[in-house]
Amino acid sequence: MSTVDRVRHQLKAHPMALDAVLAVGVLACMVAGSFVDPHGPDGVTWGIRTPDPLSLVLIGLSAAALVLRRRAPMTVLALTGTFSVIECVTGDPRAPVAMSAVIALYTVASATDRPTTWRVGLLTMTVLTAAAMLGGPLPWYAQENLGIFAWTGIGATAGDAVRSRRAFVQAIQDRAEKAERTREEEARRRVAEERLRIARDLHDVVAHHIALVNVQAGVAAHVMDKRPDQAKEALAHVREASRSALNELRATVGLLRQSGDPEAPTEPAPGLDRLDELVGTFRSAGLQVEVARADAGTTLPAAVGLAAYRVIQEALTNVQKHAGGAAKAEVSVVRVGPNMEITVLDNGAGAEDSGDGGGHGLLGMRERVTALRGTLTTGPRYGGGFRVHAILPVKTRGAADAV
Repeated sequence: MSTVDRVRHQLKAHPMALDAVLAVGVLACMVAGSFVDPHGPDGVTWGIRTPDPLSLVLIGLSAAALVLRRRAPMTVLALTGTFSVIECVTGDPRAPVAMSAVIALYTVASATDRPTTWRVGLLTMTVLTAAAMLGGPLPWYAQENLGIFAWTGIGATAGDAVRSRRAFVQAIQDRAEKAERTREEEARRRVAEERLRIARDLHDVVAHHIALVNVQAGVAAHVMDKRPDQAKEALAHVREASRSALNELRATVGLLRQSGDPEAPTEPAPGLDRLDELVGTFRSAGLQVEVARADAGTTLPAAVGLAAYRVIQEALTNVQKHAGGAAKAEVSVVRVGPNMEITVLDNGAGAEDSGDGGGHGLLGMRERVTALRGTLTTGPRYGGGFRVHAILPVKTRGAADAV
């Protein structure tokens, strides 16, 4: 950092020191101007007069007041304006004490609003110009009187321009900071939604397939000694369920890869076209499942198809885990107007406990359905059993817009 930059940084860090430097500069200019006689025989001359003691006192007081111009701008303007009026009335020839009033007026204009600048500026210009024209020794039309009017106007205008530019720059910075905060909040929201979606997928995959593995492993252990053929069949189902779980986990976790990573998942998300396959896995695990469909010719968006698949998968998994060994499940898929209605019923004796058991199954189903602007109702059935009913729009908002 250069010496000039260091000095500038120190002055910005200590504004009163900067004001003191400014006051010294203004004092030097006023003292130098007090030796100039604009009424010499040959025009403006130098060094031909000595300032009056009163003028020197007013110059010193006005310059000293500028040191406090940031802390009390109105007070400093009132003091410097008073000193300038006294000099305008008594000075002959005058000393440029009004220079300090111009600096003070600039400070007021740069630190306040525009209406205040107009009022204070007009008052200062009127008082100083009237004092110079009416009370001074010079004719009212003298150049020095008009100069006071012009310089006070310039001070007020320059201060207002600086204040406007400062406000404009601050507004731009505020908008940039707000836009940055908005982008960060939007990014956090999208990350949270993606994490929630992946958590739902992982729960659906793990809960379904691990439940099947648990049931088939129990069957294999029970019949291993007496019916080895049935045990082998159960172990084959265990192998198939575990392979399906691994494949779906690989596809789900693959969504976390970066765009350039290898082995990105290419298999489409499951939908109602794989409903028979899904129901078959439960039937092979010993659960009686009946399916009724009235959705022929309906093509669902991928998000709706996946949500319907996961709702049925989670509902049947809960039936298998909680409804008892003799339970029977009924699945119906019906197109009703613009919606697809999914219903899963069971008659299990333990169905009243088929909530999520402290897990996140029903919560995940509800979040999936709500995200698509659908509705989900769950609860015990009259006479025993449990009911899961989901209404999903056939066309999501994005699909409708695309049409």
